[in-house]
Amino acid sequence: MFKILILSNGHGEDLSGSLIAKQFVKNGYVVHALPIVGKGKHYIKEKIKIIGKTREFSTGGIGYNSFRGRLTEIFGGEIFYLLKRLYLTFTIKKKYDYFFVVGDIVPVLFAWVCKKDFFTYLVAYSSHYEGKLKLPWPSKFFLLSQKAKKIYTRDSLTAKDLTFQLKKKVSFLGNPFMDKFFFRNKELKKSEFSIALFPGSRFPEILDNFVLILEVLEALSDLRYFQKIQFNFAIVNDLSSSKIKEIFQKRGWLNIEKIKDKYLLKFKYKFLEVNIYWNNFDKILLQSRCCISMAGTAAEQAIGLGKPVIQIEGKGPQFTKTFAEAQRRLLGKYVFCASNYKDKNDQINQTIKLIIKVIYLIQLNKKFMISCNENAKKRLGENKACLKMIDDVNIVIKND
Repeated sequence: MFKILILSNGHGEDLSGSLIAKQFVKNGYVVHALPIVGKGKHYIKEKIKIIGKTREFSTGGIGYNSFRGRLTEIFGGEIFYLLKRLYLTFTIKKKYDYFFVVGDIVPVLFAWVCKKDFFTYLVAYSSHYEGKLKLPWPSKFFLLSQKAKKIYTRDSLTAKDLTFQLKKKVSFLGNPFMDKFFFRNKELKKSEFSIALFPGSRFPEILDNFVLILEVLEALSDLRYFQKIQFNFAIVNDLSSSKIKEIFQKRGWLNIEKIKDKYLLKFKYKFLEVNIYWNNFDKILLQSRCCISMAGTAAEQAIGLGKPVIQIEGKGPQFTKTFAEAQRRLLGKYVFCASNYKDKNDQINQTIKLIIKVIYLIQLNKKFMISCNENAKKRLGENKACLKMIDDVNIVIKND
């Protein structure tokens, strides 16, 4: 059977790449992965072999990073690391029949330099950002190549736009990172109302994000109404329980003891309680009615499930004001954000008003949730994206 090399560029891209790889394996292909940025944890989870030594960067890749973040990339050796990964890809290209690219111009460049037939899932780009997709130079040249066998996009608007721009068929078949949720999405009990808290996944940025979300919760804690609501943090393993306890202790939260689950901590501040979970993101998202987010892929998945998102702009290097604004354009009007504020206190107060507004709309306005679900299909698509993509790839390969 054919051998495929998956090239992906970033945390969210690795997630999609690993799910696509898993579907390739089910179809009998031999699949390896070369994550360009990061350690490829998602590939490891799906038991996909990773090529070469990997390295984690705090910024998560070149993109909507702050100026400080870009300097960090350069002085942290990310550019040199990138060139080494390109050289590695070039040296092993003959071992594979096709490349499958997930991400942006970087893995597309890798495939083009290697003169390899490739399939592309452009998860990093969307026409929703500007109304018309402005691909970075020289992406168009790469995608117009006969080596670019098929192009898949993250939404229907982008597929139509690129089909017109490139004068070749571009397809939207859904987003792989949504598939697992569609099969597990269950009806919630009406008595429950939980809010998911997503501070992101990149260390050390996650620390600042975590504290900023805590400051919002502390400002909410005087309101007795929020005693009825569950607040659930989804935390990555890089942020240890000892560090979490240290942060809460410094801020005067009470640690609720006697919890047997080693992946759960509970803390209380006045009327408000929060649960801290590790390795439980999927369940937290599925059970939530809305999210408070400073994350990339997590917010996309929430919107894809028809759940409104309250976004908080951070200092970066990745989740900056610029990144957050771009995310709102990408995901639509059900990402709520206080974006015009005087200082941090004003930002927190405006965010609280948005949280109360969203809860009101969820509980009292039936049309609001119907509209959220319509937006979900429009922005992220429906289920079986992996299956549809691989079936489409199979047709191209058979006719090649």
